[in-house]
Amino acid sequence: MNTVAPLLQTTARRLIQSGSRCLGSEASQPKEAPTGDPFQTFYHRDLIVTPAGPTVRRPKPKHGDTLKFGHNYADHMVDVNWDDKKGWHRPELKPLQPFMIHPGAKVLHYAIELFEGMKAYRGVDNRIRLFRPEMNMQRMKMTAKRSALPDFDAEELIQIMSEQIQLDADWVPASSTSSLYLRPTLIGTDPTLGVGEAHMAKLFVLSGPVGAYYATGFQPVSLLADAKYCRAYSGGVGGYKMGCNYAPTIWVGQMAAAKGCQQVLWLHGDDETLTEVGTMNIFVYWINENGEEELVTPPLTSGLILPGVTRDSIIDLGRKWGEFAVNERKITMSQVRKALDEGRLLEMFGAGTACVVSPVDRILHKNQKTNTLDELHIPTMRHNPSVMQRFYDVLTDIQYGRSDLMPGWTRIVA
Repeated sequence: MNTVAPLLQTTARRLIQSGSRCLGSEASQPKEAPTGDPFQTFYHRDLIVTPAGPTVRRPKPKHGDTLKFGHNYADHMVDVNWDDKKGWHRPELKPLQPFMIHPGAKVLHYAIELFEGMKAYRGVDNRIRLFRPEMNMQRMKMTAKRSALPDFDAEELIQIMSEQIQLDADWVPASSTSSLYLRPTLIGTDPTLGVGEAHMAKLFVLSGPVGAYYATGFQPVSLLADAKYCRAYSGGVGGYKMGCNYAPTIWVGQMAAAKGCQQVLWLHGDDETLTEVGTMNIFVYWINENGEEELVTPPLTSGLILPGVTRDSIIDLGRKWGEFAVNERKITMSQVRKALDEGRLLEMFGAGTACVVSPVDRILHKNQKTNTLDELHIPTMRHNPSVMQRFYDVLTDIQYGRSDLMPGWTRIVA
């Protein structure tokens, strides 16, 4: 399947009609002022497109190759600069390439940075879809405000990313288990070492094909749960997708691996409230103390929890089915242990863009009373019928165009 040639012809015609030139180098592009208010947003209609020439295109992975997450990049990137004197500059869609920033750039010293993670899926009808991109943009804008970085119009960026996907359509795997991952990122770039808001910024979008998170079926994970290690705190930025939330978790992840665990179950406070699992939202499916079947996940109101798109989708689906209670409320380790002891805990799983759902079958819990590591076995993989599996099947059916159960959740872009 070769969709690049006609896309390049269409893009070239559009640029010629708009008075722009597409000569294959950044220096050749016109730099006219934006057509709208640059202090509000950048504009899709101002997009400068420079398709990658044959000599700079990278070889695509072959069918059957293992697509490791973040190891393959498509040919093009989006690049938009901003400064507080001129506002947003004209956006560019150009060949993937390094960019230069000053060693004193704020992103390198104070982690003034945020990112998003989303996917484009090639459906069973060969159409390419984005899954709920408006939610990613809402979260990105919210995080930009918290980071004192410039705001932008969500729809303008979605349209620009859609054109990026069209230009790199051949990079979207023709597979019902793989997809094209997109990483919109916004960083502060002004070269001043004083602690303060960024006066210059750059928004860019990378993309690349990724394979199935579980190539051979669900692989249950073990979790280290130790309240001594805290991912986020009340009043902090745990509810925002900032890079500074992730760096401090790496060492704790190494501690977990040394104890035979794949992820960390992040606890908070003296009552050991469950917050997240690794970089995912956490769900528990159990028979609650009132004897009801219930799917429960921690609420966003604490500010500790990232508002995940998959999290929101699972909550909406569960409520649409109406077969069990679906609640957002506090869960503590004492409740988990009690439910296990009484045979009421049925499933526990993480949820996120990368894996959709991730089963938990073991928790290594640091018991604060006895100072021991207690091994808790979760019956997720033994529970049948599996609620987790059902969520996975329904969500992937929607993403790959096999189902229209939730109209408006996907957007066809190519």
